[in-house]
Amino acid sequence: MIRAFVLAVALTALPALARPPRLTLLISVDALSSDVLLRNRHRLKGGLGQLLAQGAYFPYARYGYAECRTAPGHTTLSTGANPWRHGIVDNRWVDRATMTRVLAFADDAHPVLEVPRTPGQDAGPAHIQAETLADRLRVATQERGKAVALSIKSHAAIPLAGRAGQAWWFDKGVGKFVTGTWYTKEFPEWVKALNARKLPEASFGKKWELMRPAAEYVGEDDGPAEADVYGLGRTFPHPLDGGLPSPGPAFYKAFALSPDSHDVLVEAAKAAIVGEGLGKDDVPDLLAVSFSSTDLVFHEFGPYSWEMQDTLLRLDRALGQLIAAAERAAGGRGNLVIALSADHGGAAAPEQWAAMGQPAKRVHSAELAEGLTQALRQQFGGDVTAALEQLDVYLGGKTHQNGAVDAAVRRAAAAWLAKHPSVVTAVASDDLPTAPDIAGFLQPLRKSYFPGRSGDVVFMVRPFHLLHYTTTGTSHGTPYAYDSQVPMVFAGKGIRPGTYLEEVDPVDFAPTLSALMELGMPASAEGKPRFEVLTGK
Repeated sequence: MIRAFVLAVALTALPALARPPRLTLLISVDALSSDVLLRNRHRLKGGLGQLLAQGAYFPYARYGYAECRTAPGHTTLSTGANPWRHGIVDNRWVDRATMTRVLAFADDAHPVLEVPRTPGQDAGPAHIQAETLADRLRVATQERGKAVALSIKSHAAIPLAGRAGQAWWFDKGVGKFVTGTWYTKEFPEWVKALNARKLPEASFGKKWELMRPAAEYVGEDDGPAEADVYGLGRTFPHPLDGGLPSPGPAFYKAFALSPDSHDVLVEAAKAAIVGEGLGKDDVPDLLAVSFSSTDLVFHEFGPYSWEMQDTLLRLDRALGQLIAAAERAAGGRGNLVIALSADHGGAAAPEQWAAMGQPAKRVHSAELAEGLTQALRQQFGGDVTAALEQLDVYLGGKTHQNGAVDAAVRRAAAAWLAKHPSVVTAVASDDLPTAPDIAGFLQPLRKSYFPGRSGDVVFMVRPFHLLHYTTTGTSHGTPYAYDSQVPMVFAGKGIRPGTYLEEVDPVDFAPTLSALMELGMPASAEGKPRFEVLTGK
């Protein structure tokens, strides 16, 4: 009798013990490399600093595919799969028939609401070929669990929302949060109210000032190859007006780049929490927030700039507010899981590297494409044209059937590229599956390759060589550590805190969250839960 009573009590307690978190807060910080975070960690005392101190922190998560960019990175974080499965190979790719570029989330059948209609704009998830964490949650809970994704960028919000969640992003043309008709046919009241507050306009005419005394910033304010965009200038303080007399697109671009956008994104997250009732019951919900200013600052000023240091300090403060709001919504940290990672890292400006003695060089993509085009026309005649999109080369021309070239042209293009002084390897798509991988460069290229979207030729630049279209700023998009290595952090319910120095792959991010949320894995996931940080409680 006593044994039966004890067993009954134990069985009654099991559901409470195994109950998933009411709310999972997924945070992505665009272009937050491990290097940037490690160099600035001692200065972080707010939400980001507390996550690192109190959570399970992997400093060395490294993407296993080649083209580390925003759209594929966010899609990998949400699916647990590499581009060879989820199909999002880059922020855009080339249609060989027209030799025009296609955005990763273009969907003319589901246009963006309340903005001027522009063919080919990011609008929905139709191109994603794998199930996301948000999709899995919606299916597993029979649509009772809610999934909301927010970002300044469309190509961050959409892959985090997947097909079944909600995606909201800041449109820099009209200065408000929008979505595509894939997700809804009409803005809900909480979004209408959020946009009616006109929060970005509060920054108009102000200046982005340093958060801390200038003596606390490392290096010089005006570094090599920094850019001057949207009227911001190259040094602090940065005016936030876009050179306009009143708010307009140039101002909204300046605002999106500035860390003021961190605070507006947090306000949008708070509005979503209240408007959608996130975390209010025992059915798990997902709130995904991707901070974009870090990437926009990185591209124009570089990872060592005062601007990057300052935007990280301000992000630290903003994350404290976001996490506090999520805790309140979930009824405390015991009902909340927090996970943070990044879609990619980023290179320093090659001029800065070169000044420190590295064999760095800026490689102009258009010049490389033009040289290849001329070489192929001399060899094969006709109008064969080469277009570069990061590490992909697309070949086409009107005189070729359906705009496509044959294998001989592809292999000739690979041979030409392989001899270029800034290229370490190049291979035609025909040979990618079987070519010997002598230095280990082909496996990342294979994981980035998706038929019909990737190039006719794929190649790898040498370390510290930057493929870029301009003479200022910097970028990312290679498997070298500066581009591919990012932090991964978990905190809250069911997490064993600590610093875990093993190198892991961000394909483990979504599977770990699936385990914490007590869901099955996203269907195409290649990663696995990081069991060493899970308590099972």
